[in-house]
Amino acid sequence: MSVRRLLAPPPGWTVETDVVVVGSGVAGLTAALHATRAGRVVLVTKVLVDAGSTRWAQGGVAAALGADDSPAEHERDTLAAGVGLCDVAAVRVLCEEGPGRLRELIALGAAFDRDPSGELALTREGGHHRNRIVHAGGDATGAEVSRALVAAVRAHPGIELIEHALVLDLLQTADGRAAGITLHVLGEGTQDGVGAIRARAVVLATGGMGQVYSSTTNPPVSTGDGVALALRAGAAVTDLEFVQFHPTALYLGTDATGQQPLITEAMRGEGAFLVDAAGDRVITAADHPLADLAPRDVVAKAIYRRMLDDGVDHVYLDARGLGEEQLLQRFPTIVARCREAGVDPVVDVIPVAPAAHYASGGVRTDLDGCTSVPGLYACGEVACTGVHGANRLASNSLLEGLVFAGRIGQRLETDLPPQGEPVPDLDPPVLLDPAIRPELARAMTEGAGVLRSAESLAATAKTLDALESRVSVTPEPDAWEATDLHTVASALVAAALRREETRGAHWREDFPEPSDAWRGHLVTTLTGTTFEEIA
Repeated sequence: MSVRRLLAPPPGWTVETDVVVVGSGVAGLTAALHATRAGRVVLVTKVLVDAGSTRWAQGGVAAALGADDSPAEHERDTLAAGVGLCDVAAVRVLCEEGPGRLRELIALGAAFDRDPSGELALTREGGHHRNRIVHAGGDATGAEVSRALVAAVRAHPGIELIEHALVLDLLQTADGRAAGITLHVLGEGTQDGVGAIRARAVVLATGGMGQVYSSTTNPPVSTGDGVALALRAGAAVTDLEFVQFHPTALYLGTDATGQQPLITEAMRGEGAFLVDAAGDRVITAADHPLADLAPRDVVAKAIYRRMLDDGVDHVYLDARGLGEEQLLQRFPTIVARCREAGVDPVVDVIPVAPAAHYASGGVRTDLDGCTSVPGLYACGEVACTGVHGANRLASNSLLEGLVFAGRIGQRLETDLPPQGEPVPDLDPPVLLDPAIRPELARAMTEGAGVLRSAESLAATAKTLDALESRVSVTPEPDAWEATDLHTVASALVAAALRREETRGAHWREDFPEPSDAWRGHLVTTLTGTTFEEIA
């Protein structure tokens, strides 16, 4: 990949600020609040301020708060889930600073569920050996986290919010430092159409890339815009091959595409279990000591194997043993969504199948969120801080957003870069036909999904190469999103094809075992992909 910018009209308006934050999930909102200590902040978001992935998070926030728990135990579980590829220093930061960041969120007004004694109610999810998941509204944690942070952002006089804004490219100085962004805003007034925000620091918090697949738990806004922007700007991205497929999305039929309802694994934490059509358990303690509560990659693979063996496209989650009272109190959102689909979890088993859920990789950062491009920072799902390794531990994502967004704010408070003078990018631009999206998603699902091989990945790469020739000359949001999706899909497939082993969320049927030779990271830039071994 060598293209440096999207085809777009020149900016028709300009805003100046100290810090621009792109994205309004837990990471973006938290970063904006903390960045106000450094100066003026503009927060731009793709649709509405609460439309990102955070609001869909069901399970909760993992933090070592229980009397029988500790940050060291949380660290051990996180490292185990990451299968040898986690950055130990980053994991330690996550687990040690997590409880404090969660308390900050509670101080902002986030109302988490409490037990009868008034203490925070803690549950367990896959890969955790302790009850350490804080939740809200039973299974509506993300909505409550988003509500509290959005209220705080709206009330802060130092934050300007711009909604319906699709980020396009990074403004850069002659020596490559970040100097702001270009973006497209839908709406009335002067900030309409393509414009520019000049800033001393740019924070990417754009979320994931789930829409690169036909079936995903991600909302429609998750089109990989931040990773694509970073690649075009010359930043390093890493671990893109590790896409976590959530084991249990509600199965809505063979024709269902786009965002699929999530069935949180907290249900399994409360006692639900997976079965096939004959009622046999899909995963047992003989397969993994934690059985149904094994890490997500283990459970997703067990489901996929059973589906392949039985020639079916889904299995079932049996939550009937929880009883109606517990189901309605603890999982009201899931019960309602299942009933909309004609399934009553009180009396029926729930049809489920794996769906693309979370990108463990992303824009490479250090412990303060700095990327390889000076002045460009990243946090949340768009970033690769190193905490997830080859597979994210359940409910560490909201925590990562809180912790590392806070660290970016601290860094900017003491080390805000000077405002640079952006220079025009004279490289030829790129823009693809938005009609490529269904074919792209289908190729990614079939060849670079849960189960991969050299043959399937090569076929996907061939399709992506062919799609690259279908260009557009009409700059508009659908074409920009399609181009971003193609950019991240191409980088993902290149990394997945190169990693000849099975590890965590990366499953190669032609290389079914992990290999010490591949204990390292594949790092992608404009110039290609290189392997960096872990010492």
